[in-house]
Formats: sequence, C-alpha cells, structure tokens
Amino acid sequence: MKKTIYIFSDGELKRKDNTLFFEGENGRKFIPVENTAEIMVFGEVNLNKRFLEFLTQSEIILHFFNYHGYYVGSYYPREHLNSGYMTLKQAEHYNDNNKRIYLAQKFIEGAYKNIRQVLKYYENRGKDLGDIIYCIEKLGESINSTSTINELMAVEGNIREYYYKSFDEILQNPDFKFDFRTKRPPQNFLNTLISFGNSLMYTTTLSEIYKTHLDPRIGFLHSTNFRRFSLNLDVSEIFKPIIIDRTIFNLVSRKMIIKDDFEDNAEGLLLKEKGKKAFVQEFENKLATTIKHRSLSSNVSYRRLIRLELYKLEKHLMEEQEYQPFIAQW
Repeated sequence: MKKTIYIFSDGELKRKDNTLFFEGENGRKFIPVENTAEIMVFGEVNLNKRFLEFLTQSEIILHFFNYHGYYVGSYYPREHLNSGYMTLKQAEHYNDNNKRIYLAQKFIEGAYKNIRQVLKYYENRGKDLGDIIYCIEKLGESINSTSTINELMAVEGNIREYYYKSFDEILQNPDFKFDFRTKRPPQNFLNTLISFGNSLMYTTTLSEIYKTHLDPRIGFLHSTNFRRFSLNLDVSEIFKPIIIDRTIFNLVSRKMIIKDDFEDNAEGLLLKEKGKKAFVQEFENKLATTIKHRSLSSNVSYRRLIRLELYKLEKHLMEEQEYQPFIAQW
C-alpha cells in the first residue's frame, strides 16, 4: 500500500538520480519513491523542475498547505488514466439538470445519512442527541424533493447547522465550545480543527481521483467554474462526518489535542505543528482502519472506500449501475 509523506519542516525537496529526498535543518531524509502516493507540504519548501519531472514519471502528487494549514494547491502530474470518453460523460451529466441534480442529491444524501450515523453512535453511548437527530431527519426527508442546486445546498446547510449543535454535547469540553461555524479565519479551536481536517479530506480524495478515469475539474454538487477542482469536494461530503469529524472527536476526547496546541495571531487561530502532527497521525490511522464491506464480503480500509466510491461514480456515468452513496453501518 502506497503511503502519504507529510513535510512540516522548512527545507528543500530534491532529486538525485532515481531517488527523492528532503533536506532540512535535521539533515537529509530519503523518500521511498515506489511506496509514495502523495506528498503533503506544510513547511516552506524549495524544489526545481527536475524534481517535478521525476514526480510526474513516478505518478506522485504534491499538495501544498499554507501557514494556517489551509490547502492552497497541488502539483497534479499529467493524468495517466484520464479518458476523453469519461470527461464527456461527466460534462453530459453536468449539463443535463436532471442528471446533475440526481448526483448532487446523492452526495448530500450520503453526507446526511453519515451525519445521522455519527449522531446515533454517540446517542447509543449516552449523549442527549434525540432532538437534533429528529430535526436532521425531518430535513433529510426534503433532499429528494429539491429541484435546484441552491435549494439542495440550503437543505445541506440547515442539516449541518443542527449537526454542529451536537458537538458540545458529544465532547462536553469547555475548552472546545463550538458556538457556530466560522471558516477563514476560524474563530475557535473546533472550527480550526474542522477547517484543517476538511483540507486533508479534500486532498486525499483528489489523490484517489488521480487513480481513476475521472476528471477532478467536473463536479456536480459544487459548480464547475474557475475553481481548479470540484469533484473531490463533492465526494468528500460523504466521508467528512465519518472520517474527519470522528477523528476530531477522538483527538479532543482523548486529549491528544488540547488548547495549548493552538496559537492566536493576526489572521486568526492557528494549530501548532505538534497539533497538526497529532491530527495527521490520527487521520492516517482512520484511513487505514478496515471495516466489513457489505457487497464485497471482505474488509476494506476507509481510504479504499473513497476509491470504491469513485468507481461507483464511473459506472453511473457510463450508465452501467445507478450510483448510491456509501452509508456507514456501525
């Protein structure tokens, strides 16, 4: 299984013959090319064209994050699997309102049902979430009656608003009060963790799209416009509740991240390097966790589930099998 390399230090990424290495203040660290799928760069890193040429040859994606841990862009090597046929199929489903709204509704249905699963998981462990679950279920009933993307996004926004109200009950930690969702800059610790986690989710999904015939520029829920990528945002909606939010709950409840892992600067709250590393470790543990897959009758990791979701989408676009989103069963 190929791995993700995370770089938090400042330094240089270099190529030497058929190897890659990172050189920073702690010396030189080699990157195993044959075992690396992607490199996530959080530090200030220099590189050159020879390095990028070797990444292309090795089909390794490079993702960049800024000082605050927000995703800023990717070096996405020449698509080795891209298919003109699949791109046309994606465009066809995007331009046909009925076909587009179907897929958009399915992404939101997956997000909603996985949100409900998270809430039921904690309700079964004694958390008082009955009223929130009821309100979310009532909203969920209206997903399939929406006729425009804006209408659908409004329903999704209302579901998330109720969902975020559950965080304080789940965590019961005065240092991590939610209040309300804020993004750039996030106004409290939980919002900082959500923004950081979502960035990781979007880039991980983008890396999985690279291994399929799909074009990441054509999404269905998120408009295909001047944004570089949108399909990864669509598919990530399904997995954010069960991967990112569960990761955050584990980190906070087990005190693997505490209030001292944040700093406040002029641009808002920032997760320090120690906190980022703790988050990344827990995120990778979650992606590697395996569950029993209903239709495959075997165990698959959460990372593999993302790829399987993309394969299902391909089959739908080719009109081989109607797309249904992954719903957690635990």
